[in-house]
Amino acid sequence: MDDKDIAHDISPFFVVYKNGKIKRLIGGPLMIPAPESLDGAKIKDVVISPDPKVTVRVFLPESTSPGQKLPVFFYIHGGGFSIESALGQGYTCYVAAVASKCNVIAISVDYRLAPEAPIPACFDDSWTGLKWVVSHAAGTGPDPWINEHGDFGQFFIAGDSAGATIANTMAIWATVKGLERDVKVRGVIFSCPFFGHEVELDKVWKYCCKEETGVNDPRLNPAANPELLAKLAGDKALVFTADCDFLRDRGLTYYEALKKSEWKGQVEHMETEGEEHVFYLFKPESEKAAAVMKRMNSFINNKRQVLP
Repeated sequence: MDDKDIAHDISPFFVVYKNGKIKRLIGGPLMIPAPESLDGAKIKDVVISPDPKVTVRVFLPESTSPGQKLPVFFYIHGGGFSIESALGQGYTCYVAAVASKCNVIAISVDYRLAPEAPIPACFDDSWTGLKWVVSHAAGTGPDPWINEHGDFGQFFIAGDSAGATIANTMAIWATVKGLERDVKVRGVIFSCPFFGHEVELDKVWKYCCKEETGVNDPRLNPAANPELLAKLAGDKALVFTADCDFLRDRGLTYYEALKKSEWKGQVEHMETEGEEHVFYLFKPESEKAAAVMKRMNSFINNKRQVLP
């Protein structure tokens, strides 16, 4: 039996061979050392849990003055629950740019990947990361950057693709499970969200989830669970879509469902024409990527009126 004998083909993410080997088909290198600085942000890694190992990459704008407080931005990377990494080149560059351009202290969580670590590992690890970040709310957490500079009255949860799917659950758990008293979730940002649909169960979810689940699993298809959408933490939400994205309709479905739910916040939507899934990761210097970053900056720093 060799690598030509495929047991499961979960394209475009990975294939599983009959000998047990897993080959990822897309995605960059899973890990690079944290550079001291990049694109105007200082960077460091912190292992927050040894078993299972959970690491966060922390980004602080180089322009930050001693004692200056900044919004806290908790980011969850995408990759179909099974590829990519917060410690990879692409997401390191992206979150560094968010930190410096939006003037936030950003924390990106590196969760375990399926299928080696089946769903719900990615949700559990992201929650571990979120709880670690908010443990700094009183200024007595383990990381000095977050203690000194984190403004937990301005806390944001964000993610792209599958990371946006996880971010939705984190924002709901923030209400259902609760966070520290001094933490105020101001907003949630969903960039080209993966989400599910009512037609069929996505094969990547079906293969990677160790639990019995269906098309309307609230973690995967929140639009089908309006009672949970009403529990979303935050005063506002922002949904980014791209009109050539194969997942565009799922983002729009979520946006409409959140608007119609009993959630008390305000939800915005921005669509970029002529672009595909998470284009801003691959073309960060483009005018359209800059427009997305500008809108995110405005959303975080209240530079424009929130639209209904």
